[in-house]
Amino acid sequence: MCGIVAYVGERTAYPILIKGLQRLEYRGYDSAGIALFNGETNVYKCRGRVKDLQKATAGRDISGSIGMGHTRWATHGEPSDVNAHPHRSMNGKFHVVHNGIVENCTHLKRELENRGYRFASETDTEVLANLIENTYTEQHVSAELAVRLALTKVVGAYGLVIACGEEPGKLIAARNGSPLVIGVGENEYFLASDATPIIEYTDRVLYLKDGEVAVVSTAGLDLKDLYNDTKTPEIKTISLGIDNITKGDFRHYMHKEIHEQATSVADTFRGRISMDQSKIFLGGILDVMPRLLEAKRIVMVACGTSWHAALAGEYLFEEYARIPVEVEYASEFRYRNPIIGEDDLVIAISQSGETADTLAAVRMVKNRGATILGICNVAGSSLSRETDAGVYTHAGIEIGVASTKAFTSQITALTMMAFFMGYKRRTLTEESYRTLIRGLVSVPEMITEILGGEERIREIAAVYKDVTSALYLGRGILFPVALEGALKLKEISYIHAEGYPAAEMKHGPIALIDGTLPVFVLAIKDRSYAKMISNIQEVKARRGKVIAVATKGDGEISRLADHVIEIPECHEALSPLLAIVPLQLLSYHIAVMRGCNVDQPRNLAKSVTVE
Repeated sequence: MCGIVAYVGERTAYPILIKGLQRLEYRGYDSAGIALFNGETNVYKCRGRVKDLQKATAGRDISGSIGMGHTRWATHGEPSDVNAHPHRSMNGKFHVVHNGIVENCTHLKRELENRGYRFASETDTEVLANLIENTYTEQHVSAELAVRLALTKVVGAYGLVIACGEEPGKLIAARNGSPLVIGVGENEYFLASDATPIIEYTDRVLYLKDGEVAVVSTAGLDLKDLYNDTKTPEIKTISLGIDNITKGDFRHYMHKEIHEQATSVADTFRGRISMDQSKIFLGGILDVMPRLLEAKRIVMVACGTSWHAALAGEYLFEEYARIPVEVEYASEFRYRNPIIGEDDLVIAISQSGETADTLAAVRMVKNRGATILGICNVAGSSLSRETDAGVYTHAGIEIGVASTKAFTSQITALTMMAFFMGYKRRTLTEESYRTLIRGLVSVPEMITEILGGEERIREIAAVYKDVTSALYLGRGILFPVALEGALKLKEISYIHAEGYPAAEMKHGPIALIDGTLPVFVLAIKDRSYAKMISNIQEVKARRGKVIAVATKGDGEISRLADHVIEIPECHEALSPLLAIVPLQLLSYHIAVMRGCNVDQPRNLAKSVTVE
């Protein structure tokens, strides 16, 4: 996912842009660039990191109080200096930074070439720059109108910041499907892909909506849609502070975010559980409560880690609310013709609320009568606006590309929803309801206890840091945790890993087991405990190495496994919130020992906002 930062005001733009790009590094990128406007336009861009851009600008003219910057995650064209943003229109009238993908890029480019335009890069962004310039010169309109007219011809997703050399002193921003935030200061504006580059300067922000175009200058902000209808800016106050986006005493953001999970889980249920721990309050779904309670089926759509959280949610809703659940990859679901009706409840899950495939799935089912709920972490996100109701996770900003606290916060939200609906549907007794709530409230303390055993986990990581493959096994509600544990190892250490239902081991994966393969087994004392013991014995009979996540004090597992990581005893429904933490730490320490870039794994972006 690319990153945008821009500034217009009275300060020197360069340090704001550079610091903003550094704050956006977590999104994943392969090149970086800036454009500064001071009567002249100076563009500096290069393949590589922000530190490479800083070297490229050393000793150069970096003056100017207006500017734009970009970190690129390649879609059209390989990573290179030429393909890096900002992009200039052929005659130099416009400079553009762009997140997203222009789907009809080839068609537009051919039309522009027929009009005499030539292209220096392979990017769809340069096509946008020339399309806007062509509209501006041929129709003799203002830069703002040229942008609006040009964008009516564009098919695809974009978050754009545009500068016109012939209309200095202002920037034009536009959004469709790719997030863009405007920070509002005193006679100054900060534009960015998300709030992280902004919060140091202002807590007042405007989240652009799809189809909106904003013009900002020291004179103010003007907001319209593509068809010239004036819009009233909805300025919101955000509560993020600078501490939320720094590493503190931790070496990596991911490590910090693993350790924040006791707090983020508590923040997700804080204010939603009564003082006497007898009731759950979910204000975000009250308006649609009658439809929720009458739902005949739940369909969950999500991608990546959020999909694993949805799988855990399937177990919870079916067990405690007694509603049939289907879990779908949003990236596949959106291209089918699924049977969705008025009796269905669709739950869409996305950390950012901007995942392109998840949003497309929501839009596809919107007119089919189903009630649509969102679970996301970002207030004002597209998902929060396009669903009928929902639950915010309150995990706080997550900067590490490999999701950790977002996963446990999503499961916390799903757990509360399942318990709440089970109680309302009378599939949970009052006593069971209260017992489950009390168990949930105790989870943060138990996570803290697990984190206290990190040194033991680091020692185990040192044993297996050089393996080439790993197998993760779980049963029931811990099967999704096995999938997520395997994903974490793949994402940040580049070790091949697979998660499997333990009962499926004999249907193929058992062929992989030899004297070197580590098998991570989730073997807590639950209804599947005896079966997991059998699975461990099967692995050991074939000389496999077993690393077990087990209930504290379990002597039998200790006798069988090569290594044991203990977690506190808990209710089975809450076990995913605990069992995932040691797997996250194992992946983290293995990746660090292998010298991997933990916070910015190769080829990955924090949020996939393009198809």
